[in-house]
Amino acid sequence: MLACAALGPKTAAIPTPDSLQPALTNQLAENARRVRERIAEAALRAGRDPREIRVVAVTKYVAPEIAESLFEAGERELGENRVQELEAKGAALEARHASAPPVWHLIGSLQTNKVGKALRWARWIHSVDRPELWDALEKRIAELRPAAWPKLLLQVNISGEATKHGFAPEELRAFLLERSSALAARGLVPAGLMTMAPLGADAAATRACFDGLAALRGELRSRGAALGAELSMGMSQDFEHALAAGATILRIGSAFFEGLA
Repeated sequence: MLACAALGPKTAAIPTPDSLQPALTNQLAENARRVRERIAEAALRAGRDPREIRVVAVTKYVAPEIAESLFEAGERELGENRVQELEAKGAALEARHASAPPVWHLIGSLQTNKVGKALRWARWIHSVDRPELWDALEKRIAELRPAAWPKLLLQVNISGEATKHGFAPEELRAFLLERSSALAARGLVPAGLMTMAPLGADAAATRACFDGLAALRGELRSRGAALGAELSMGMSQDFEHALAAGATILRIGSAFFEGLA
């Protein structure tokens, strides 16, 4: 079995500064430039157009002030792991950037009782990991009738580990193939799939995990499933493998914050 987890590892929190000094802002801007350069180089090596890659800057362990500084450095799409943090940072940045706020992504587990709060802020939800959550999201979206419907990604547990979140491949096949006609008729089609390779896995295991998700997407779409083409996979330590396997969305966290005290 492939060692492929659905959720990211916890990393050390970055201290909150009393105020952002120019040196810190400049460091974030330089980090962002380097990250984008690395992604572009990896995409080109894989025969990909870097402009087709969506990059989510994951701010889940930094203060709102640092998230805002990264946003001002040009990273317009930000990701949070918890609804509470999504609310706090979403409100803080919207207050100062009301005309053009960040595009927020929720990348962590979502409880059904927090669906409404998640939809208030997230334009993308990467972690739809069970039919009950999809149903709760669909119901709430129908009630809210937003001007722009959120993009929903189905989280896949390719390894089959009992401790991991996400659809098993067979569960995903059943879910999509049974519901495809109804999903298409209602106009709310999953935008694609999400998964994650385990921290510390070797290159072969990591690449196999990402290739497995890409193959599953291709199989389901070829069978007529209502499923978009997005593949959310790849983080700071393994995005090169993800790009080679066809990732369309990268979730990059620690690489943006290197060198911060």
